[in-house]
Amino acid sequence: MIGLVLCGAPVVYSTVRGLLRGKFAADVIASMTVVTALVLGHPVVGLVIVVMQTGGEALERMAGARATNALRALQESAPTKAHQITGDTVEDVPVAKMKTGDLILVRPGEIVPCDGEVVAGTSHLDTATLTGEPIPRKVTPGSAVMSGSINQESPLQVRTTAVAEESQFAKIVALVREAQSSKAPLQRIADRFAIWFTPATVVVCTIAYLVSGEWERVLAVLAIATPCPLILATPVAILGGMNTSARRQILVRNGGALEALARTTAVVFDKTGTITIGQPKVSRVVAVDSIPESEVLRLASSVEQGSGHLLARTLVTEARERGVLAEAATSVVEAPGRGVEGEIHGYRVAVGARSFIGERYPGTRELMSDLDTRHDPSSLRAYVAVDGELAGLVEYGDMMREGIADLVTSLRSSGIKHVVLLSGDRAETVREIARQAGIDDARGDMLPEDKVEVVRRLVHNGESVIMMGDGTNDAPALGTATVGVALASHGRGIATEAADIIFLADDPSRLLDAIRISRRTMRVARQSIWFGLGVSVIGMLFAASGAIVPLAGAAIQEVVDLGVILNALRASRSPMYGKR
Repeated sequence: MIGLVLCGAPVVYSTVRGLLRGKFAADVIASMTVVTALVLGHPVVGLVIVVMQTGGEALERMAGARATNALRALQESAPTKAHQITGDTVEDVPVAKMKTGDLILVRPGEIVPCDGEVVAGTSHLDTATLTGEPIPRKVTPGSAVMSGSINQESPLQVRTTAVAEESQFAKIVALVREAQSSKAPLQRIADRFAIWFTPATVVVCTIAYLVSGEWERVLAVLAIATPCPLILATPVAILGGMNTSARRQILVRNGGALEALARTTAVVFDKTGTITIGQPKVSRVVAVDSIPESEVLRLASSVEQGSGHLLARTLVTEARERGVLAEAATSVVEAPGRGVEGEIHGYRVAVGARSFIGERYPGTRELMSDLDTRHDPSSLRAYVAVDGELAGLVEYGDMMREGIADLVTSLRSSGIKHVVLLSGDRAETVREIARQAGIDDARGDMLPEDKVEVVRRLVHNGESVIMMGDGTNDAPALGTATVGVALASHGRGIATEAADIIFLADDPSRLLDAIRISRRTMRVARQSIWFGLGVSVIGMLFAASGAIVPLAGAAIQEVVDLGVILNALRASRSPMYGKR
């Protein structure tokens, strides 16, 4: 009896505490059985139930464990100091002490500590962590800059327009914190069954006592009705589903996410780095007159080998892949953030922005204007001039991954009602990518808080929402969605910390595998539950009639448990989808 008191007390305490908090869970009958066994002097019956209950809880902890450090990771990545300019001196001061209107210096490679406006300097900023846009944004005096952007090339003097606590980076931290605190806990499938099974059990117990007047029958009914199938079937199946997912390089961080994934009705994709490759690529080379495109690319890449700019590296890679990369140019002169010029085989070659080429060779301006009228002027491009004459241009873009259109089609065929594309990129670019992918609902120019609002509205409308992203700017929306999915191999660490499911392979199409595995897992769990509950209901009727004594009822329930576990283990042998 002492053993039952010591072992059973935590079980009963946990149940009572849950009831006081309004949580009606599957362990109510188990606690009733333990208390009744203690009162009637049947310690063995009570201990059998305690072993079952604590074992099931241990399995659930294994399936439901999640330790996220998203907020801590965000806060640790934020800059702590700023280079404040006062007169002719530059002094390092804590970011927390910065005031609106202060002048700061942002050196190459540093993170902009506060929102502000560029006062002096020209450079390119990597804003991917904030907007998802993979192509660096050029800033000049008068340009607005956001905290969290990374200065790539030249020093900038920035006049702060917001203190650190009110800057864009701080807003992302606040959004992640809000998403984590406000996200409603998922109701376990076992608890949904318990809502009707527990009252039914109490009714049978009441009838058994009123008819016989024997508390032994009540205990027998409780022992055989203790919802072991509810407590064991789901965690065993979910652990199997998580193992199957892991073999597909899909890391499921908590069992609740796998349950929710099976009920998905809407999928929200981030664009950059998720359905696109997330890096600028050469989308087109345009040659002037009879100059071959390959020659334009060869000469431009020869000069660009002397530059460290992201687009220069992209151009060199494209030339190498096409087999036209020549030796590096000589006498290279670079105007940071604007263009580069050098000599190769006696030719003077310049590559850069329209303003850069136009200043050096004014005669090219009219032809550049003509090219702009015949090609999309809003695309990111570099012009190429050879010996003072315009030779062509190179356009850059973020290319869509292969197979995305097939993924969207398959998602719709599997019952997904809504597919949405969100991005901080230009709305025109987002709509074009969405058209290629077969997505009807596409929205661009979105900040992290805008993405959160879209996801929140879908959840509020009753949708079970998957949000898939890869960057810091996606972290708040990942935390807000029913299930957040992050691409780990391509994305930022903060996104993976905020997500419920992580794709270790850089392959968004595995989302379809994850959904299929989750649905089969939950189908197996429900089969186990219905089998176990069916046997329990039959056993309850025999126990109520006096045909089964309490100890026999507990033993029968353990046999049922074994059958439930063996069936639930089928989830670990889920068929594999696609290629490994």
